[in-house]
Amino acid sequence: MRHLRSRAAVACAAMAAAGALALTALPGSAAAAPAERSAAGAPTAVQAAPELLSAMQRDLGLSPDQARQRLANEARAGATAGRLGLDLGDSYAGSWVRGADSATLTVATTDPAEARRITAGGARAEVVAHSLAELDAAKAALDRAAERRGTPEVPVWYVDVRSNTVVVQAGKRAAAESLIAASGADRAAVRVVPSTERPRPLYDIRGGDAYYMGSGGRCSVGFAVTKGSQQGFATAGHCGRVGTTTSGYNQVAQGTFQGSTFPGRDIAWVAANSNWTSTPYVSQSGRNIPVAGSTQAPVGASVCRSGSTTGWHCGTIQQHNTSVTYPEGTISGVTRTSVCAEPGDSGGSYISGDQAQGVTSGGSGNCRSGGTTYHQPINPLLQAYGLTLKTTTGDGDPGDPPGGSWAPGTVYQAGAEVTYGGATYRCLQPHQAQQGWEPPNAPALWQAV
Repeated sequence: MRHLRSRAAVACAAMAAAGALALTALPGSAAAAPAERSAAGAPTAVQAAPELLSAMQRDLGLSPDQARQRLANEARAGATAGRLGLDLGDSYAGSWVRGADSATLTVATTDPAEARRITAGGARAEVVAHSLAELDAAKAALDRAAERRGTPEVPVWYVDVRSNTVVVQAGKRAAAESLIAASGADRAAVRVVPSTERPRPLYDIRGGDAYYMGSGGRCSVGFAVTKGSQQGFATAGHCGRVGTTTSGYNQVAQGTFQGSTFPGRDIAWVAANSNWTSTPYVSQSGRNIPVAGSTQAPVGASVCRSGSTTGWHCGTIQQHNTSVTYPEGTISGVTRTSVCAEPGDSGGSYISGDQAQGVTSGGSGNCRSGGTTYHQPINPLLQAYGLTLKTTTGDGDPGDPPGGSWAPGTVYQAGAEVTYGGATYRCLQPHQAQQGWEPPNAPALWQAV
């Protein structure tokens, strides 16, 4: 018996600058009436997904009509800018839209004689000093210089068609001037802007992905969790002790073990740093499998496992409440399954349908000849550390509380009784409560007493 930790061209530029993104963000609907189409042949904003329109209203401060009109205007602007970019050739200097509904398209040129052509083409003309090709060349020179010398005090630089310059953001002006000088870029085309920005990469925490322990070895993420505002993940206790540092699947610093028990139980959780965000998914051969909750599946039910060594494998639940002895000692309360696993899969996700079941502990055999594995059920792990499972359904508006003892985030075992809205309910299946699973709304989980 063992646990499973391993040791081991111009038009294209014009469209991009003036709204080509909108052309790829407007999915059609088979049930919808025929939609007006833009000059480029893409559906207009009438067919934009409701979720996209809602997010635009929230984040851009738009009304519903403004959001729809903005997308329609941006789709048309992309096509118009593309045509004018071809017509202007070397004098083209970029294009942009402005206004709450992106109603105004500006096209820039270095040739005053082309202004009339731009206006006739349906855009506002602006005459500038540098062509887009010249700005792109200056930025490319900065890119090459940065590759040679590194730029810790100059984190960002970009072509800004609205100001007709290459903008260099810098914490220290001297560092920016040094980079510009080393690049040989046209200094007249470059503008230095003071900035305290420190960009960082952002990574997702996803069940089944690999992580590496600072002391050596590899395990797998079980399920993404939160504890208040802290992001992190649940995993197996034998993968690390409290204080053990981790790096992610990409070997980038990730987090630190905050809790770990092994043997006795095989439970742990890792708090991630600010580069990492918990997501309600489990990896399956590059796809994201959604996690909607943690209702415990019955004996005989199908269950699948995701791990960083062997990927995705399925079997059935053989027994709950199993005790198993490893060389390090005995653990109790695990679930025995017919799913195979191998070293490095430890800590990874067990999921039945869209319900989280547990994290991989150990087993025997392998994924070539078959085997038996044990998972630590997820609900006791969440309860032990006060964690909330990250789910696709758990972030809704809770509304006004009706009163009672039922509470989201609480792990309930079968037989537990709660009150909600003046009524009493008895739990039918072990699970962690979440918004949308209130007793009156979840007859598969709660029975009125």
